[in-house]
Amino acid sequence: MKTNKKVSIIICAHNEKKFIKECMDNLKGLYSEFEVIVRDNGSTDGFSEFLKDKYPWVKVITGDNYGLSKGYNSAVKIASGDYLLFLGMDARPSKGSTEYLVNYMEENQDVGLSTLKLVLEDGSMDIDCHRAFPTPLNAIMKFSGLGKMFPNSKFFNGFFLPGEDLTKPHEIDQCISHFMFVRKEAFDNVNGFDEDYFLWGEDIDFCYRLKVLKKWKIMYLPEYTCLHYKGGAIGIRNTTRHLEKKPLKHRLKMQKMSTQAMSMFMKKHYMDKYPKPILYLMFFAADVMGRFRVFMESLR
Repeated sequence: MKTNKKVSIIICAHNEKKFIKECMDNLKGLYSEFEVIVRDNGSTDGFSEFLKDKYPWVKVITGDNYGLSKGYNSAVKIASGDYLLFLGMDARPSKGSTEYLVNYMEENQDVGLSTLKLVLEDGSMDIDCHRAFPTPLNAIMKFSGLGKMFPNSKFFNGFFLPGEDLTKPHEIDQCISHFMFVRKEAFDNVNGFDEDYFLWGEDIDFCYRLKVLKKWKIMYLPEYTCLHYKGGAIGIRNTTRHLEKKPLKHRLKMQKMSTQAMSMFMKKHYMDKYPKPILYLMFFAADVMGRFRVFMESLR
């Protein structure tokens, strides 16, 4: 089935000038009916000026850095697409993927969000595109490191849904916001991203409200891939540390926020769902992991 549904590609960036050319050149041939909206969150590296000069067909919004969620929401306000593709500046969807996603979503009206198979620079899969919700067991196993020790165990590593056939489409709980293909109706249904989240956790919260509260399906579709230079702008991912070393103060802040977001999610959605002792154990595990990450980052 062919369709002419319009897609609004939404990008939120902060000091990511180094990714502009490769990202925009990739988008040119991605889909016929599309618009690109970029929200510049207070960049100081000449990001907006370069983007406006070299790619005048891109709609650029500038402003202070109030976080990823608010940046995404502000861009959606001027979007005209039937579908919204939330994309990181460090993500490179394969040719034909957007048309495939539009057709799939048109044929499956109960699906509110789809994601592709994300692939890292070394060719391995970015497992963050294929996750379950952080139940108490999943969260504790993840924060304790037991999930990494037993990656194929549904008990120890349930957060990443081991056992699923990664070569075939299937339903998942959540993915990362650096590649989310969202039906505009579904986005409006949950009132967009929760702006309490500055950087981390916005994707888990969005997917939870979409799937659990509003009953939309979320699909993993591996027929097409998306190359992901994971963490290129954040500076704390081992996959992209070689691209640019961020200042220590920035890296420590990112590490601290990465676990604070999980605690925020649990407070928002789990306080009346699970026994308090279990929740307090989850908060404790998140706090310990956060302190450990900050300590290890300070040594780099």
